Amino acid sequence: MDIKAAKAFIDTVWGETILPALCDYIRIPNQSPHFDPEWAENGYMDEAVELVRGWCARHRPANAVVRVVRLPNRTPVLTIDIPGNTAGHILFYGHLDKQPEMTGWADGLGPRSPVIRDDKLYGQGGADDGYAVFATLTAFNVLQAQGIPHPRAFMLLECSKESGSHDLPEYMEYLADNIGSPDMVVCLNSGSENYEQLWMTTSLRGLISGTLRINVLKEGVHSGDASGIIASSFRILRRVLNRIEDPDTGALLLDHLNVDIPRHRKAQAKAAAAILGPMPRERFPCVPGMEPVHFDVPELLLNRTWRPALSYTGIDGMPTLSDARHVVRPGTSIHLSLRTPPTVNASEAYDALKALLESNPPYGADIHFEGRAVSGWHSPLLRPWFHGALETVSKTWFGESAMYLGDGGTIPLVGQLGEKFPQAQFMITGVLGPNSNANGANECLHIPAAKRLTGCLAQLVKIQGERALIDA
Repeated sequence: MDIKAAKAFIDTVWGETILPALCDYIRIPNQSPHFDPEWAENGYMDEAVELVRGWCARHRPANAVVRVVRLPNRTPVLTIDIPGNTAGHILFYGHLDKQPEMTGWADGLGPRSPVIRDDKLYGQGGADDGYAVFATLTAFNVLQAQGIPHPRAFMLLECSKESGSHDLPEYMEYLADNIGSPDMVVCLNSGSENYEQLWMTTSLRGLISGTLRINVLKEGVHSGDASGIIASSFRILRRVLNRIEDPDTGALLLDHLNVDIPRHRKAQAKAAAAILGPMPRERFPCVPGMEPVHFDVPELLLNRTWRPALSYTGIDGMPTLSDARHVVRPGTSIHLSLRTPPTVNASEAYDALKALLESNPPYGADIHFEGRAVSGWHSPLLRPWFHGALETVSKTWFGESAMYLGDGGTIPLVGQLGEKFPQAQFMITGVLGPNSNANGANECLHIPAAKRLTGCLAQLVKIQGERALIDA
């Protein structure tokens, strides 16, 4: 591969076609079905899919087939089938749906207002992970422009990922013949700890997500009359939550949620900490005086990737401060977002969590927890050739060695694919690095890193094809 020519090709395509398309994509409020139940009627999802389909059709590698697949009562998927001219088969994954926009965007920025500033494209959905399909097709076009043989590839872009990928299993079954049995699986929906190296995700946490409801009254009553007689639903909520989380340390107390961390993952966390320095504890926009839960960087990295953690992401039953009244409220409901370690069976943990929350309700209150569970993923050990290939492409395009670390997020499909294709090598990576703020205010795509990752893909696909020939 002529690396200099490849870089020039990638720079041109990104500047002339990818960034304009990503800006158009950012402008579309195509929220995932969980957040927009009327997605089909509103048409934003179809608009986003058509935008990306059109770009792919115009810039598709030779003989690639681009199509939109629709199953009844399901969000659509976009597929790109790229024929190969050497051995091997690669499966690429991405998604086109978004979460609702967050408040708090900086002046001049907004979730639907794409802005390029300091080599970053601001706007929701560009980094998570609208860029993936553009980078992938461009990588194959790099190879074809230089006459380099490549394996067959099949890319699947879903539209329900941010809702838990509930539509995906049916599509996986429907497209089983197209997906085949890949030698390598590539997902660009993960993160990186800096923008100077290729970061490989070695694990993903699972997710238990649900609403805990505490009801004490059929209707609100004056606090001067009922307080001291009827317990506050909020106080009961605090008591129940203390069953599962230590309020002082944040440690999760349920045995089903805790695992022994593999020794080699601890070693990788130490290696990453040596590269990153204090950045992991300083990367977030904390208020003045706010400190991290721990000052030891390896422990913080393990907290984020291998230990369970509970976040409270929504609440109902409480008026705004301006509407507050002297009333004992009928109830309080809170949404729990619980990240589980990669090797935890999330379904079993969900059942144990639900039983603990609902059992022995204080004062006989009506307590109910309802949600869903998705297990995480733990990468098998990399084969020596694949490890060497990752080192080669990282040094070629980033100038530094590849790094390995778990990610604290959840990608349901990766766990499913890990079970379905245990012999495949997994490249789980992405450009969700420092201050990229996926799903939050000021989400941004680091453009130079995305270009370098495009180059990494092209070179890795070339190496994969050469390796597949050897294995064949």
